[in-house]
Amino acid sequence: MAKKQKQPPKGAPLWIVTYSDMVTLLLTFFVLLMSMASMDKVKFSQASDSLAGAFGVLASSSTTSVTTPRIVTYAPIDDDMVTRVYRRLRSKIHELKIEKDITLVKDRGAVILRINDAVLFEPGERNVTPAAYPILQKVAELVHPLPFNMKIEGHTDNRGDEMVNWDISVARAVSVLRYLASQKLLPLNRLAASGYGSQKPLFPNDTDAERALNRRVEFVLESQGGPNDELPYLIDASEQAPF
Repeated sequence: MAKKQKQPPKGAPLWIVTYSDMVTLLLTFFVLLMSMASMDKVKFSQASDSLAGAFGVLASSSTTSVTTPRIVTYAPIDDDMVTRVYRRLRSKIHELKIEKDITLVKDRGAVILRINDAVLFEPGERNVTPAAYPILQKVAELVHPLPFNMKIEGHTDNRGDEMVNWDISVARAVSVLRYLASQKLLPLNRLAASGYGSQKPLFPNDTDAERALNRRVEFVLESQGGPNDELPYLIDASEQAPF
């Protein structure tokens, strides 16, 4: 009588199941390493979707849903634009022969026109002197064709009471704004004014010469946006005082 052959168990051998699990885990590990190393959100999303489909969490598909980036509604002045505006203004200032009155600087990611207080005001006065009208007209001529708003900042030295200095700096900034708007040199909706007293000195205020340089008015060019738009390269619009 022939001996009955022993039938192998149905299904895959046990060792192949363990081996497949190990290979799958290794593949997952290296795919995740590659995705995170590239720091590419689109690739990472694609890899995640593919793996999820492979494990049966989501249905695998050839189309991966990628989140559309949020469109920013404001137009901040980027570094390249700052450089181009700076060069254009520098050339125009030289053409108008007003280098002695206006200092052009790049600061805080913005272009700033800086004028010493002695050019715009009589000593201790808060209203713009008529002798300064031509220079303010030149400032408006420089800024008007540019697609930027302008923030007028008043600054003082550290002598005297700080609150008095603060009042003076604000009053001077508003006086400049009032002249530009009243003469229709720049529209009011492109202007803002603020004062900082002696809180933002350029120099240590140790000598009369340094204090004289700290007493100034700055015209800061900002992007044209809504009042609640963020300005990452410039000054937070929410901090602007509406005068």
